[in-house]
Amino acid sequence: MPAAELAAHGRGRADEGHGGDAAFVRKVHLRPGSILTRPLREGKGEQVNKEKRGVPLHIDQALANRVLACINEDEVVAFLRRLIQAPSVNPPGDVREAIAVCEAPLREAGFSIRLAQLAPEKPNLIAEYGGDGPVLCLNAHVDVVPTGELSAWKHAPFAADVEDGRVYGRGAGDDKASVTAQIMAGIALARSGVPLKGRLVITTVADEEVGGPAGTALLVDEKLVTPDWVIVGEQTRNQICLGEKGFIGVRITTHGVAAHGGLPSEGVNAIEAMARIIVALSDQLWPELERRTHPNFRPSSASINMISGGVKENVVPDRCQIHIDRRLVPGEQPADALAEIEAIAREAVAQVPGASVVVEGSVEQRLATFNSPESPVVQAMLAANRSLGLSEELTGFSMATDGRFFASAGYPTIIYGPGDPRIAHIPDEWVGIDEVLAATRAYALTALALLGPEGAAPGQ
Repeated sequence: MPAAELAAHGRGRADEGHGGDAAFVRKVHLRPGSILTRPLREGKGEQVNKEKRGVPLHIDQALANRVLACINEDEVVAFLRRLIQAPSVNPPGDVREAIAVCEAPLREAGFSIRLAQLAPEKPNLIAEYGGDGPVLCLNAHVDVVPTGELSAWKHAPFAADVEDGRVYGRGAGDDKASVTAQIMAGIALARSGVPLKGRLVITTVADEEVGGPAGTALLVDEKLVTPDWVIVGEQTRNQICLGEKGFIGVRITTHGVAAHGGLPSEGVNAIEAMARIIVALSDQLWPELERRTHPNFRPSSASINMISGGVKENVVPDRCQIHIDRRLVPGEQPADALAEIEAIAREAVAQVPGASVVVEGSVEQRLATFNSPESPVVQAMLAANRSLGLSEELTGFSMATDGRFFASAGYPTIIYGPGDPRIAHIPDEWVGIDEVLAATRAYALTALALLGPEGAAPGQ
């Protein structure tokens, strides 16, 4: 999942846009067909499986056993460890070694392989197996965030140590556990020899941690993959996420009048004006957001994540700025979120004579994504989890994923994978081996349900 979310230029990153005015605009104008307005695409796979919408899928046990027997636990762990041991820190984002680790076993299992890239060091792997018919795409990323201070790590970031049922290392959970589970699931399906009535496409991508312009965005924009369904691998603890929260970044700047610190009455303190805004947001808006809920998502939220102001300790500050990370549940609009923050900010600053305020929204703004629980991909994933004794709760993802690119293009998209998102990006990042194995089985059974023989997942 991305390390930051205030993105400039649509595909960019928040941390790239903090200092530049290009990342924020006073007003937002959406064009028809934009990432915020494009309707859900109904692909050929949706038409083929219309009769299964809202009807529980049941996976043929004999075929399931045949596929699951081809998942070798030691092989799964060994692959995950090799992948962690191939550093792919972003920035700079060189994933060539990690992609090579992924390509070799897929090619050996009979997958056809394509590479797509904007830069030589950021190849994206497209591995395909099967024939004509509906297409299921499994998507996950191999780039990882920087390690930070090495002294904070007990386990070396790229050693892939195994201890107490866990594999440790940078990217162990985010997102190489999902990559491993998807690739091992695809290989198991191929090894099983079960005939497919469609095609499995595994996209293992670069660049997610800096916004995805050279990764999944490239594949979607150039139509290098055109799936009927997409499962994006992220840390969901093997729960089925029907979508992800929307987003708008908000930058608030207060302006005052500079003066000598010994004569504060001669100036207008921009930091004190900002303090009134922060208190007003905390008292008025934050409780309201807690009440904005959705059955499948955590409540709507906002967080003040950056603040700057002042030029010297003995100068009354004439400027202060904060950045707000505003997350939206389905039904909320970015423009409305910006407007309510602006109204509160202006009311608060009006109490400070001589102060003024500017409120701007980030260029990248997006609605929450949401896939119908009746969609075949959801029903297939539910059937897989049910057969494995895993969670059947349908939930939503609070962070951004590469799923937003597929969803914005109209492809039915869900998010699913091993690991806990709270462990992402921290020292001694880890993932449980049992979780990775469970996800491998779940991906394989979901693919079987959607792409296997007509009898593999009959509606009942």
